[in-house]
Amino acid sequence: MEKKDTRSTIIKIGTDLISRQGFNATGIDAILKEAGIPKGSFYHYFRSKEEFGLAVIDRFAERFEQRLTTFLNDGGETPLNRIRHFLEDSLARVTQNQCTRGCLIGNLGQEMADLNERFRERLESIFQIWRERFAACLHEAQQRGELPGSIDPNVAAGFILSGWEGAILRSKVMKSPGPMRDFIEVLFATTLQ
Repeated sequence: MEKKDTRSTIIKIGTDLISRQGFNATGIDAILKEAGIPKGSFYHYFRSKEEFGLAVIDRFAERFEQRLTTFLNDGGETPLNRIRHFLEDSLARVTQNQCTRGCLIGNLGQEMADLNERFRERLESIFQIWRERFAACLHEAQQRGELPGSIDPNVAAGFILSGWEGAILRSKVMKSPGPMRDFIEVLFATTLQ
């Protein structure tokens, strides 16, 4: 296995393990064992567990950005339908994994924001990018007359992001997709109409 492939494999397996059990509970040995990589190889690819964690965050953010682009830039749908379809797709994903994983960025934010400033800053920058993507879609909805001009797209985007992350957390805690489903229904019945 080439160096880049090995590094990618470690990140992929680490992402899966961290999604299920958290950053602090995920040991380097468990990652290497699952990857079939000899013990001690980890530090050949990463200077520290922190650097590895930041690489996991970046990989997740990159893949999530691809999903946002797919949904929020879909010119065949109205802007509000793009947001609805994104949320419904996310609901289906969480339901498929029995509400066990939640959002990796949200999970790490809860676990690491008070413990590691580099993590906190990186996670905040990702949330900011996501908020901007929703705000752009909401702004387009206003331009098309789908959303009242009295709504501030940036504030509404922050509300959607915060509410959605909270709904994901509650779904994970309750082991039920109900909070996410309820959030979608209330969002489109009251805020985005």
